[in-house]
Amino acid sequence: MTQPLSIRGVGAAASTLRLPAAAVNAGWGRQGGRGSSAVCAADEDSLTLGWQAAVTAIEAAGIRPDEIDGLWWGTSRPPFAEGPSQAYLASALGLRAGIGGALLAGSQHSGIEALLGAWDAVAAGSAGTVLVIASDALVPSLGSAFEGRCGAAAVALVAALDGGSASFTVRLQSTQPVLDRYRGDAEAETRDLYDSRLFREEVFVPTVTAMAERLGASPDTRWSLPDPDGRMGSSVARKITGQPPVSADIHAALGDTGAAASLLGGLPALGEPGPLAVITYAAGRCTGVLAQVDSPVPGVHQALQALSRGREASYVEVLRARRQLIAGGETVEMAVPPGGAQFVRGNPEMLGLLGARCCDCGTVNTPPSIHPVCIACGGEKLEPVALSRRGVVHTYVVNYTMPAPFEAPLPLVVVDLDDGARVMLQGVAPGEGIEIGAEVRLVLRRYTVERGVPVYGYKAEAVAAVPANPEGGD
Repeated sequence: MTQPLSIRGVGAAASTLRLPAAAVNAGWGRQGGRGSSAVCAADEDSLTLGWQAAVTAIEAAGIRPDEIDGLWWGTSRPPFAEGPSQAYLASALGLRAGIGGALLAGSQHSGIEALLGAWDAVAAGSAGTVLVIASDALVPSLGSAFEGRCGAAAVALVAALDGGSASFTVRLQSTQPVLDRYRGDAEAETRDLYDSRLFREEVFVPTVTAMAERLGASPDTRWSLPDPDGRMGSSVARKITGQPPVSADIHAALGDTGAAASLLGGLPALGEPGPLAVITYAAGRCTGVLAQVDSPVPGVHQALQALSRGREASYVEVLRARRQLIAGGETVEMAVPPGGAQFVRGNPEMLGLLGARCCDCGTVNTPPSIHPVCIACGGEKLEPVALSRRGVVHTYVVNYTMPAPFEAPLPLVVVDLDDGARVMLQGVAPGEGIEIGAEVRLVLRRYTVERGVPVYGYKAEAVAAVPANPEGGD
């Protein structure tokens, strides 16, 4: 019998843009369309969403990043198809250099696989406290039915053997050789179902219904069910309970968020005591887990509030953000290649948001690699320190003319951090709430994709532009 896995904290994040399904249909001359989907802005991806969810989960759990023993991250679309995605995320979160864990990718089933991998490690005693992240930022094929449902979001759990407010207790799986949504080796876009009716009637509904029956849940169980087209989840729910699943509202607002969908859909149930069943189906694999919630999981209300943020975007804006619609003309490249020496030496400080404190006068120098001696006293003895992620705007400017791949308006902000350091960085476009004296927080974003390599750094976001959180914190 599998040992339970206890949940100590939870976090979530949804991408900035909201695309109404009706807007997609109108773009192709079709009528109707229900719900909306969350879409990444140009500087967001599965890594930045996972970072945001994980930061809030760690804070909610009341632990330091260096207390985490392993990171399990599931995403069908890591930023590097082959490369250091896991290492970049771990560094940005401030996890120990010797952190264990795994990156699970290759299908939308990978989010639940990350949970099971972490669960196994805790049960085996090879990890004590683990961080599980499920995130995705899918890009659909143009004109497909999936285009109006394709979402981007993340959910993160801090878990251990005990000490949490809820616990996963049961896990079951099944497989079948079925081709549903997939992406070819050199393709950027996820293909839609070949025959949606065949998939619905002979694969999805019978498979998910059978898994629900195998779980043997009690009548008062809340269900998080997959919902590829906005209707299939309800079809299964009618068969097993006759009531809408607890995941219905999240799926309607954010769309199908891929690897994050099943765990994300169960968030509302983590706020109230009672049983919860989570089922995932993707890529010919179906997994069901049962959880018992004893009391509200720390961070759940903040997580649900984070999912409600976002602004409506036009179809054209979304196509530009996904780089499916690209302006012609010349582009500007960085003078330094992302794989060069400057990035190799500077990545730890950029991703980890590090400065160098002078041991003689206490001045925090940023960035450390640019200032080998103290800018205040000339001292040569410096020690690395993690910079504060909050501060106030000292001054700023907004650029309204930018060469591709950058997009205007682009704010550049000088921030006086709470720890006394001063940094200059980009602001989150279009710069809402940025003004002299405004309180800002620093958030991880993707600055650009240079020669096929994503480049990450921190941007200033006005705290006033983010709705208040009833639990406190960011």
